[in-house]
Formats: sequence, structure tokens, C-alpha cells
Amino acid sequence: MGAAFWIKRYLLAAVPLFAILAIVEYVKGSTATADFLSAALWAAIAAGIFVFTQFRRYRKGLECAACDAVGKNAKQP
Repeated sequence: MGAAFWIKRYLLAAVPLFAILAIVEYVKGSTATADFLSAALWAAIAAGIFVFTQFRRYRKGLECAACDAVGKNAKQP
């Protein structure tokens, strides 16, 4: 898994999170630039933590049952 994979994973986590946080700020009625910058900062930090923990788990060779179950069929014998 190269750098492109981890960058893509980071963006797939950060962009939707920023959208959710920005929508929440907009619904609250705060449309100041500082509020959207705060949403971007929180999205960047949260996505960074998320990707870092996945990368660390990958490097150590630890398995993740929840991660492995994603995309698999729910039917099991």
C-alpha cells in the first residue's frame, strides 16, 4: 500500500467530515469564516488520527475484524 492509497483514504475521511461539520455550522446560523476554518481543522485532525491508526495497524500486521468485514457478504454458515 503506497502513499497514494493512504492519501486517498485520508481524503475519503476528511472531505465528508468537513462537509458534515460545515453543514452543522451553517444550520446553527454561524456562517463566519472562522467557523468553517474550525470545521476544516477538526476534519483534518480527525481524519489524520483515523488514517494514522489504520496505518499503524497495517505496519504492525494487526488484524481488524471490523475492517475485514467491510464489503463482505453478511451470510455466513
